[in-house]
Amino acid sequence: MAPLNQSIRLDQWLWRARFFKSRTLAGTHCKTRKVRVDGVLRSKSSVLVSVGQVLTFHQGRHIRVVKILTLPSRRGPAIEARDCYDDLTPAREQEKMEPGQRQAERDKGTGRPSKRERRITDRLRRRT
Repeated sequence: MAPLNQSIRLDQWLWRARFFKSRTLAGTHCKTRKVRVDGVLRSKSSVLVSVGQVLTFHQGRHIRVVKILTLPSRRGPAIEARDCYDDLTPAREQEKMEPGQRQAERDKGTGRPSKRERRITDRLRRRT
């Protein structure tokens, strides 16, 4: 871990904390003005962040609010990454993010799914 008085680029922190699969995706997310640092909208991935700052950003259809606790020196395992931030996401958003429902719910014996229900099921299964 980096010393507390240092700072790191926003895209690097998001990538190392495992919010994005690649640093390029994190940088693109920053450049499209989708990240707030301490409530201020940022449009550059080169913005420096440090311990104690609060980040607000979209991750998929959900809004994430996290407080930076440490600055990771590498992109390590997920357990290590979870120690780098405190999740301040509102309870309603966290309930939506729970991975409980994998398929669209249907009553037994209601026939074939409609085209709309099929699209929803395909999205949940991450088909194209």
